[in-house]
Amino acid sequence: MTDHTTDPATEAFVAHRNLLFTVAYEMLGSAADAEDVLQETWLRWARVGLERVDDPRAYLVRITTRQSLNRLRAVKRRRESYVGQWLPEPLLTTPDVAEDVELAESMSMAMMLVLESLTPTERAVFVLREVFDVEYDEIAEAVGKSPDAVRQIAHRARRHVGARRPRRTAPASEARAALESFRRAIESGNPQDLLDVLAPDVVLLSDGGGVKRAALRPVVGAEKLVRFWLGGSAKVAETITWEPTVVNGSPALAMHVGGELDGVMAARVVDARITGLYFVRNPEKLTHLTSGTPLTPADAVRSNHPTC
Repeated sequence: MTDHTTDPATEAFVAHRNLLFTVAYEMLGSAADAEDVLQETWLRWARVGLERVDDPRAYLVRITTRQSLNRLRAVKRRRESYVGQWLPEPLLTTPDVAEDVELAESMSMAMMLVLESLTPTERAVFVLREVFDVEYDEIAEAVGKSPDAVRQIAHRARRHVGARRPRRTAPASEARAALESFRRAIESGNPQDLLDVLAPDVVLLSDGGGVKRAALRPVVGAEKLVRFWLGGSAKVAETITWEPTVVNGSPALAMHVGGELDGVMAARVVDARITGLYFVRNPEKLTHLTSGTPLTPADAVRSNHPTC
């Protein structure tokens, strides 16, 4: 790229980069894929004559959406052959993300999994409309549908997500306290301590990507989860330590084995008890946990309807 202090195209791209990454990540659930989409967006943006663009931010969002939609269709097929369970790639997020309740909820591990159940077009429409409040006409241009069709898709996606989304989001303080109790219970190795913090119907989803040990199917029920967890931990020779962190805008735990980052655990908490655990160990998905990822909240992404 050229020096963005003198190149207006690069200057505009850099100014909106965090927003574009946020849109792409919400649509794809993968930081690596989102970064690839941003590179593709830049290549297309660099060929656009700025005199044609009334609203650079809306124009860039539209390019990003189209590239994300193409990528999403491709990765949907790839994920069908994924070894074990696929979980979104976790992000170590900056404090401002946690303060934006709507953004944090939309990118929680639980919600990202709900979005995975949508078709690519449904997900694009839902993210743009419900998370970023983009107008139907703008979404229609981005996804190649009529505004009426987009309204129908949005209605269908909202109904689908509403039936599956977590019914209550615990305050960060409650989630943090539950995870701290979980951490102490793991360190004590006492099965009853674990049972006390887990809901009876808790579900553990773990993603090792075929590289690290993980359950290939969901582990359902507190007693099964305790047996699975304590049995697996006993097989690890190195020292295991846990540290509080913030992933996707919510409290989480980072697991270190022998001093090296080995996984991250996010949780869904209801009434002070853990109802869902999301454990990512796939090394390829741990690369965005060393420094906070800046994201842009869903402020107005509306445009003056430029031609794309």
